[in-house]
Amino acid sequence: MSGVDGSPAFDALRRAMAENAEEPEGPARNARAEQLLAEAEKLNIPLAVIEALGHQLKVYNYSSEKAKMFVPFARLLRMWDERPEDFDEYETHALHWVFKWMTAGMLDQPHIPLAAMEKWLGEMEHRYRLAGHSERAVRSAEYSVAAHIGDLERAERAYAAWLAADRDAMADCHACELHEQGWWQARRGRDAEALELWAPVLEGEFTCAHEPHAALASSLRPLLRLGRLDEARANHLRGFRLVRSMESMRSAYADHVEFCALSGNEARALELLAERPAYFTDDGHPRSRLDFTAVVALLMDRLTGLGLGERPVPGPAGRSWTAAELAVHAREEALALAARFDERNGTAHVSERTRARMAQRPLVDRLPLGVRAVRSVAPPVVVSAAPATAREPDLPALVAEARRLSDTLRPNAVEAWAAVARAAEGVELDPRDRAEIADHEAMDLGPEGLELFERAAELYAAAGDPGEALAARARAAYVRALAGEVEDALAAVAGPYDEVLALYSVDDTGVRQTASVLMSRARILMRRVHESDDEAFLSDAESAVREVLALVEGRTGDDVRLAARVAEGQAMLAELAARTGDLPTAAELFTWAATGFVEAGLPWFAVEYEARLAGLLHHLGDPAGTERALRAALEHGGPHLEAIGRAQLHLQLAEVVGGRGGAEEAAEHALEAAHWADEAGEGPTLGALARHQLGGFLLGLGRWAEAAEVLESALPDLSAERHGEGAVVQAQWWLGDCLSELGEHREAAERRLQAAEIARHWPEQHDHATLAHLAAESLGAAGLPAEADRAYARAGALWRDLGNVHGLVRALRARAWLALRAEDGADAARELMADAVRECEAALGDARDDEQARRRLVGELGHTHRQFGDLLARSVPEDAEDDSIRAVMEEALAQVVEAVVVFGSLGDDALDARTGAELAAGWLAADLGRPAEGAARARAVLDAYGDVHGDVSGDTDGTDGTAHARRAEAEQLLGLMEGQDG
Repeated sequence: MSGVDGSPAFDALRRAMAENAEEPEGPARNARAEQLLAEAEKLNIPLAVIEALGHQLKVYNYSSEKAKMFVPFARLLRMWDERPEDFDEYETHALHWVFKWMTAGMLDQPHIPLAAMEKWLGEMEHRYRLAGHSERAVRSAEYSVAAHIGDLERAERAYAAWLAADRDAMADCHACELHEQGWWQARRGRDAEALELWAPVLEGEFTCAHEPHAALASSLRPLLRLGRLDEARANHLRGFRLVRSMESMRSAYADHVEFCALSGNEARALELLAERPAYFTDDGHPRSRLDFTAVVALLMDRLTGLGLGERPVPGPAGRSWTAAELAVHAREEALALAARFDERNGTAHVSERTRARMAQRPLVDRLPLGVRAVRSVAPPVVVSAAPATAREPDLPALVAEARRLSDTLRPNAVEAWAAVARAAEGVELDPRDRAEIADHEAMDLGPEGLELFERAAELYAAAGDPGEALAARARAAYVRALAGEVEDALAAVAGPYDEVLALYSVDDTGVRQTASVLMSRARILMRRVHESDDEAFLSDAESAVREVLALVEGRTGDDVRLAARVAEGQAMLAELAARTGDLPTAAELFTWAATGFVEAGLPWFAVEYEARLAGLLHHLGDPAGTERALRAALEHGGPHLEAIGRAQLHLQLAEVVGGRGGAEEAAEHALEAAHWADEAGEGPTLGALARHQLGGFLLGLGRWAEAAEVLESALPDLSAERHGEGAVVQAQWWLGDCLSELGEHREAAERRLQAAEIARHWPEQHDHATLAHLAAESLGAAGLPAEADRAYARAGALWRDLGNVHGLVRALRARAWLALRAEDGADAARELMADAVRECEAALGDARDDEQARRRLVGELGHTHRQFGDLLARSVPEDAEDDSIRAVMEEALAQVVEAVVVFGSLGDDALDARTGAELAAGWLAADLGRPAEGAARARAVLDAYGDVHGDVSGDTDGTDGTAHARRAEAEQLLGLMEGQDG
């Protein structure tokens, strides 16, 4: 659109305003808008000033300097009242539109009196009525005022009137209206109704500049309250990505910090605060500053309550802060801001809501997010005060409980004996009790407990249990083996072994004590097998294990310890079988061992062997068995499974489930793996690998924003040294795909180029070529044609070296289209497309003996001719001579007709491609004034889909949809051509 009277200066001003509108939100953009207004005032064109003021209003509204809106709006309103004829249709609409911004802007500024707002509402209603607008926007504004000051009855009335009024040009967009309506439902305690209202916005049906950004943020607490945790996690990852760079969305940003504080993600909340230091001090929008400071107080109170009050935290610039200090500062500032609003409003409503927000308690202990985060603290241990009449368990009760736990091999038996030891300080115990205390303390110490094992042996002997004394000495020998002293361990166990057999032979000790000694000896011999390649050691270990089984099998009864010996013996035989390469036998024996532990009521002991079984079954090509074993390991480990073990099992299960196509469940397991790896302090190692997998699964599910957040979080920890170059390249590749889907094309190109740079050193170059090609696509989509052309040229050269004609031809076609966009690029574009045709034809000559390859190349040639025709048709300059235009259009038609012929040679396999080319040829014939030929092309398409009937205006997805669409277009073309013939 030209400027008034064709003013080049006005045209330039408009271009400058359009460019500034695309800049990131913030003071720099605002300053440029102020400069452009000054330039507009020099043009002596009223509309130029009006448009510049409107531009100023818009950038102020979408920034932290919203308070600056009132001056340009007052000036615009004065200009309208004095000379409305200076406003064109668009600026007239814009002036009335921003009345709503002024209402919201007044609410956000506590220095503006409530009476002024009420007067403004009346002014807005009057002017809208004069302009013929519905009262919908007015009632919406009234609702906002009433809700803000806490007049709930008036808010409900205005809300109902808002929804009842007709939507017109002044109504907010559907996305913004639904967000506000949902917010009110959540405010009134109707979370499910709120989420139902937000659904079309959250699902992308309705969008605008700030939606679904704000709705995603608003949905977080309702989702947590309803227990819909997966949705809450997804909305946080999606939503935070949207608001991260938008300066004007401080309130939504605060919602994400709040979500982290309420879901056990305090460390991530601190990371979010560190990303936006200006949010602590920006004062152009007091209402969002109140939201932010209240959430900061909430988070800092949470950290202080968890014992982290002295932890350094991000805060207002100019000094360092601890959590406790910032908690006090933020609370004081939030309440002071709230008091200013309440003073203006004449109510206590804002302060009450602010206090309630700061007093919130976590809604879940911790919701894993999948992104990198170090847990700052463990949940607090709540210790209930015991009633005054309650008494600590007496020592005999503690001993009895500890003995019960150790006799039944409970996981916390060692801790129970430690409690006995503490309670027994200064108390004389009998030798048996002291022996068991020493024995379990030694077990807890491992190799450092040798002397305690010997002390336990002495005490067992003094207690009249020589067999248990020998078992303690055998345990001491085994811990020597664990410390790497295998030969010394074998020498140390030899005596107890001989002695216990002698005692057992004369019934001076029992099966349990004898089995304990024999099992310690078998364990030592198994250690020797693990630490040596000498095959002779295998038979010694197997004999020792079978000796244990021969002693125990058939004699276990209800003795859990003996049942455990049998199961462990089976597991040892499984290890030996695996060592000799007999994997099926090993798998069977591990299965028996795990079953034995479970049937003995000791499922946590089965976990190690189920994990080993899973690895064997995976190697044997049994994915279903692998999955069953991993699920069993997770189930049987229960609360006793260590964090690192849980992470490993979930990660393996994610791989197996993902391999059979269960991406949704696989993503859940990868998420759990990342969480437990972080808990175990393995975030940079195992956690990065889990996040890598999680990102891939989310990508496969089409959850681009979530996948991008997770992959960006994984990449700083992924390294070629720890995880392999393949993992790094794959993560960059996947991230590039996500960013491309999100429309972040420049960033996608960067990721793809980074991955390509690593892959360029690999012996096999297919990945390098593919990544270069994808990077070229992203560069083109980012509006960087020169860089895209270079990337396509690089990809084309790689495809040529690989002998991949399809990749080469597609790179040439893409370069041709890029060249056409350049000034005077038509000849270069034509030559590149001709090269693509020649490459196809040459490859066809070499593929006579491979029918499948030949048919694929024929299809590629058909598409190339079709694109050549389209390119020629679009290459004609608008100012070309008629004869020149006709000549190029004839060439274009020839290329498209050739495409019809080529596709036709493939029969029904290329039916849709052929009919598409047929219609393109028909339209070109029509443009060339050949109605008969155009009609013939249309009839050919109708004949091709002769058996397709029904409504051709319906769904156009799939084969039938394509047929309906082709028939509809053919009938349109035929009707036009027959009309011309008439």
